[in-house]
Amino acid sequence: MRKVGFLIIGLLLLAAVAASGCIAGEAGTDSTSTVRGEPPEDRGQGSPAPGGEMGMPDISVLPYQELSEDEIDAILYMAEEEKLARDVYLTLFNETGIQVFDNIARSEQTHMDMVVELIEKYNLTNPIEGLGVGEFRSREMQNLYDDLVSKGSAGEVEALKVGALVEEIDIKDLQEYLRRTDNEDVKAVFESLMNGSESHLRAFTRVLSNRYGVEYHPQVLGEDEYLAIVG
Repeated sequence: MRKVGFLIIGLLLLAAVAASGCIAGEAGTDSTSTVRGEPPEDRGQGSPAPGGEMGMPDISVLPYQELSEDEIDAILYMAEEEKLARDVYLTLFNETGIQVFDNIARSEQTHMDMVVELIEKYNLTNPIEGLGVGEFRSREMQNLYDDLVSKGSAGEVEALKVGALVEEIDIKDLQEYLRRTDNEDVKAVFESLMNGSESHLRAFTRVLSNRYGVEYHPQVLGEDEYLAIVG
């Protein structure tokens, strides 16, 4: 179960930059744009302003339920995957200055906090505790971070495509995990993460379209499912 994201990314990452979109012409900068020419509606969720993204579910009011091994694996994996997303976005923000990366990195921190709350409630070992940006205990996750950052460092369009790909992977993994859990806590947190990932996917693809004239093509999700999300 923990290998779902690695297997999909391993197969698709090499093709992501070349195949996930085509430049239809350089888009002009909107006079109402904010940082680096991004229209306000494309800056993504996760800004510190209240009322942005869906709030954290209060799992303290939900009953304590025994976790299956699948549920434990899913919780621990999602802690790493949300940290991966946050760290990639922080790094790409530092390299590109595109504000959407900073905004969504803040949201990913909230997602990490949600998963850590689950870890603490069920007395699991936190796999991301004490780690800095770009640091992972898993060699596979470390290699994945390095590869994503390398691909995203090729340019602003490539960076945004990497962001969209990461969100597709998150959505696919969460769909699988939600099918395999009946724990109310896990469902509440993962459904909130799914809501956030769909919002982030819309944000990345809108910046690609509005600023660069690039149409993003899904690499993990089916075309109909992708269009239903970004529609």
